[in-house]
Amino acid sequence: MDLLALLNHLLNFVAPAAFLALVLVVAGRFLGGRRAGVPRWWVQCGMTFLAGVAVLVVGLLASGRDGMMVTYAALVVVCGVVQWLAMRG
Repeated sequence: MDLLALLNHLLNFVAPAAFLALVLVVAGRFLGGRRAGVPRWWVQCGMTFLAGVAVLVVGLLASGRDGMMVTYAALVVVCGVVQWLAMRG
C-alpha cells in the first residue's frame, strides 16, 4: 500500500468521528445558546473528535473489523456525552 492509499484509509476511518463532532458542535450552539464557561467551538469539536476516534480505535481492536454497527452506536453515545459535558449539561 502506498502513502496516498494509507492516507485515504486513515481519513475514511476518522470521517464518522469528524462529521459527528461538527454536527454536534453546530447543534449545541444553536440549541444550547450562550453559556458562561463553555469552551470555544473548535475546542469542543476537538474534544468530541478525539473521543470519537478513541471509540473507533477501541471498536476496531475489540472486533477486529472496522464499520461494526455497535462501534457506531458507541460513537454516537460517547460523542453525545462529551458534547453534553462540554456544554455544561
